[in-house]
Amino acid sequence: MIKWFKKLNATQLVAFGFLVLILLGALLLMLPFASRDAGSASFLTCLFTSTSATCVTGLIVVDTATEWTLFGQVVILALIQIGGLGFMTILSIVWMVFRGNIGLYGRTMLMQTAGFLTHESVSHLIKRIFVGTMVFEGIGALALSTRFIPAFGFWRGVWYSIFHSISAFCNAGFDLLGRSGGAFSSVLSFRSDPVVMLTLALLIITGGIGFLVWGDIAANGFHFKKYRLHSKIVLSTTTALLVLGTVCFFFFETKYTMQDMNFGERLLSSFFLSTTTRTAGFDNVGVGGLSDSSAVLASVLMLIGGSPGSTAGGIKTTTLAILILDMLASSTKRGSVNSFGRRIAETTIKRATATIMIYLSVATAATIAICAIEPAGAGFGLREVIFEVLSALDTVGLTMGITTHLTTASKIIVMLLMYAGRIGGISLVLIMGQKRKSGLTERPTENILVG
Repeated sequence: MIKWFKKLNATQLVAFGFLVLILLGALLLMLPFASRDAGSASFLTCLFTSTSATCVTGLIVVDTATEWTLFGQVVILALIQIGGLGFMTILSIVWMVFRGNIGLYGRTMLMQTAGFLTHESVSHLIKRIFVGTMVFEGIGALALSTRFIPAFGFWRGVWYSIFHSISAFCNAGFDLLGRSGGAFSSVLSFRSDPVVMLTLALLIITGGIGFLVWGDIAANGFHFKKYRLHSKIVLSTTTALLVLGTVCFFFFETKYTMQDMNFGERLLSSFFLSTTTRTAGFDNVGVGGLSDSSAVLASVLMLIGGSPGSTAGGIKTTTLAILILDMLASSTKRGSVNSFGRRIAETTIKRATATIMIYLSVATAATIAICAIEPAGAGFGLREVIFEVLSALDTVGLTMGITTHLTTASKIIVMLLMYAGRIGGISLVLIMGQKRKSGLTERPTENILVG
């Protein structure tokens, strides 16, 4: 068995691990005591829920609070935590607890799958990830308990605080507020509460910037100039997207989902919406009612997602930054792509270009397929389908209300998108990074017209 595992490369091992975890989660959710109405959840429902939780997406076909018992909710939360930290990270933590140091093979796998830069940093960062995760989720749970315990009672309030803190930090978007605010209501009932909204938003941002950035901040404090180029680009791009998204949503939704809010509530809702569309999936405004401008902006933010080596999905903030820098360098006829006094490698630029093309190609194909599958009188159109596809592929979890109404074939496509979105970025980097034998001679060069 060990020899078989060692034959797998990082891509295959991660893909296989997530698949096993999804199937195990589905089987556990099928147990009679996992659902409130024993045996009411079909295999497709359990598989969809397990896929969404493991891939930290948040799309659901049944309300988490009203359908699943405490056991079912614990299973979902465990899948979220494992899926958020990453299959290889969890394996490494278990290995370190029982066996001590990680060998060269394990460190190589972790370096590739978690976005680490060197073998030597793996063991140290694994410990930092585990401790940091517990600390952030613990602080988040304590903050949320100040609102949830008075609202739901002590024990339920504690459980809700833990569940939502982990769900937010892992960018999952699952919630347990359906029993109080109504099925599929997400966090709408708390959208005017600054403690709940800001706590969730900060957890989402912290989980979405990436483990490598944590290490930089922990090692160098707030001395930005000392950070690696990766951390500088991640933090700069994340800040720019949050500010831009907040400002745009604030004005776009004035006469739509935020028309009944005062200035402070609208600002809070705009900031949270700018945060949650970047792969978190908590709905604070009812995204089905977004204006066309906001729907397009939300789709773009979903496509971008979080940062490499984090709990978030999407093409990643670094990919966006590199594409923009490459565009600026090409338009100004500079010989190289530079950022913060450093030159970005040509192979990295090629990976960024390939990443966006693959994501757009998959999203286009899935949109066409779902539109072709769904009947003419389904009650939703292209806008809703595009939003659903991007939400699934970029592991966001927001929906315009069509998830439960999709046919079985479309739900399978959505599951495949969630699975591909969770492992796709890793797979892409590894595939593009593989060394190929080059010929002894290079082909002749010839120019073609573009643009």
